[in-house]
Amino acid sequence: MSSTHLSTTAFNSLALAEPLLKGLNDAGFTYCTPIQAQTLPISLLGKDVAGQAQTGTGKTIAFLLATYETMLFEEPADNPHGIRALIIAPTRELALQIYNDALIIGKYTDVRLGLAYGGTDYEKQRKILEDGVDILIGTPGRIIDFFNQKVFNLRTTDVLVLDEADRMFDLGFIKDIRFLLRRLPAPPDRLNLLFSATLSFKVTELAYEHMNNPEIIRVEPDQVTAKKVEEFIYYPADSEKIPLLVMLLNQQLPERGIIFINTKQTADRLNRYLEGNGFNSAVLSGDVPQKKRQKILQQFQDGELPLLIATDVAARGN
Repeated sequence: MSSTHLSTTAFNSLALAEPLLKGLNDAGFTYCTPIQAQTLPISLLGKDVAGQAQTGTGKTIAFLLATYETMLFEEPADNPHGIRALIIAPTRELALQIYNDALIIGKYTDVRLGLAYGGTDYEKQRKILEDGVDILIGTPGRIIDFFNQKVFNLRTTDVLVLDEADRMFDLGFIKDIRFLLRRLPAPPDRLNLLFSATLSFKVTELAYEHMNNPEIIRVEPDQVTAKKVEEFIYYPADSEKIPLLVMLLNQQLPERGIIFINTKQTADRLNRYLEGNGFNSAVLSGDVPQKKRQKILQQFQDGELPLLIATDVAARGN
């Protein structure tokens, strides 16, 4: 993380538990980002927070630290199959990212983590949850699936986290979210943390309905897109779209680029055109098996795959 994106607030000034500070130190985190610096002093006191900040500004670490701190210093209820913290994400990839970050931050704790997301590892996920976990991280559909089978319960949950809440609405998960929230203890009886790239009216309404008088924190509220992003818009006819895209790719020669498409059929067609024009690309759509999805994303992150063609449905967490 570039130092230009950090605040002057050091993590060791926040009275965090020693195991958490050791995990942060191992990860090379010394100073908070602005969203962390502004939300942690509130959430670490057990007060609810609804935070807005751009993607990639450290929201995940902000809510993980508050969640772990609660786990370490509150006695668990006598509920062997109870989840102590529930972290809900809109997509499988985000759930995995949160889980991996949680492993790093909680490296020196004995807090048990569980994952619940669609596409793969159904029995493996179920077995881990049946054995008992403290923090469950997952997507709405799979969480509800296991909940309805009574694999775990939410009666004594101490912490609720909604990550990328605006995407929950975009992807049509709001009914599932409300289903889960109504099965948790009352808002005053738990710590509630909501983070989003935008705090729209719908997201704010959800916060005030299901949280306990949350403190609203906005970091750069008028800067929705990254400062260094240039935006262009074109209005080609349908028959001109692919030739225009090929021309732009030849001009820009991006080291890594993502192309969003509405349907799988169009994505597959575009992939054939790009490969025919000498571009190395892959399609990420809803029916791609999870292991293949993860392999494609890893290749993209490692720079081995320069172009990723993705549908909105591909990001849904079932």
